[in-house]
Amino acid sequence: MKQCMERLYNGLIKENPTFVLMLGMCPTLAVTTSAINGLGMGLSTMVVLALSNFLISALRKVIPDKVRIPAYIVIIATFVTLVELLLHAYIPVLHESLGIYISLIVVNCIILGRAEAYASKNKILPSLFDGIGMGLGFTMALTLIGLVREFLGAGTLFGFSGADLYGTPLPELLIGLVERWLDPNSSNETVRFFYKLLTDEIASFTPMGIMILAPGAFFVLAVLTAIQNVMKERGKAKGKDVSKIQSGCNSDCMNCSDSGCAKRLIEPEELDSEEVCDFDDLFDDENPGEEEAADE
Repeated sequence: MKQCMERLYNGLIKENPTFVLMLGMCPTLAVTTSAINGLGMGLSTMVVLALSNFLISALRKVIPDKVRIPAYIVIIATFVTLVELLLHAYIPVLHESLGIYISLIVVNCIILGRAEAYASKNKILPSLFDGIGMGLGFTMALTLIGLVREFLGAGTLFGFSGADLYGTPLPELLIGLVERWLDPNSSNETVRFFYKLLTDEIASFTPMGIMILAPGAFFVLAVLTAIQNVMKERGKAKGKDVSKIQSGCNSDCMNCSDSGCAKRLIEPEELDSEEVCDFDDLFDDENPGEEEAADE
């Protein structure tokens, strides 16, 4: 179970597909006009990623190596079709909002990359949790970017304004939060200065429509890249391994020499000795009697 939890942490933090690896930029830029769209796209991708990892891992000893990529694409396309039909039937508003980008999940490099790099070489439950972890990391990234763009571009969060939720306009709510942190009657001149600066800026805030248009996506991406560059430089200065940051798609996993990925490329025979979930043995051990005889 420890390996399963490690896969969740890996997808959310250590190798977040958007914030660290810079993968899946097409849906990241296109559908994050609102937090709801980002959340819906992320969860849809997570379902496809988890299920495709599960099935590819279960069939990894059956699929011939020479046709593995077409086989992976067929499996992924099947799950994408199911997700699209379910969204169309039960959440038509989200289906219409996401549009063609639901179908384009098939060619999302995150999904095919995890199938080739991890699911095709590891047991079922770790592969399932790897898909869930990467999907949750992708969902978190899209939702956060959508929140920023929606708030700056429309002045709402998840489609709701402050007046919708509390009967008070959003600027007044934010000013109330500032008053909790900074005392307007403080004897410290710096505190009073920042209080006045923040309240004046919030009171005069008007939504920037450009943030929910195409240029807004590139502005957010530029800020994200700048933050990553700062983190990378600070990490290098401290002697940390920052090779994963902005490393992009490592889809050529068979020829990858990155030592940081070695753990994901362990051969199945080596993994048999690790402590992983016993549920996989139902699928992996074709002749359990022979293994027992060999051990004796």
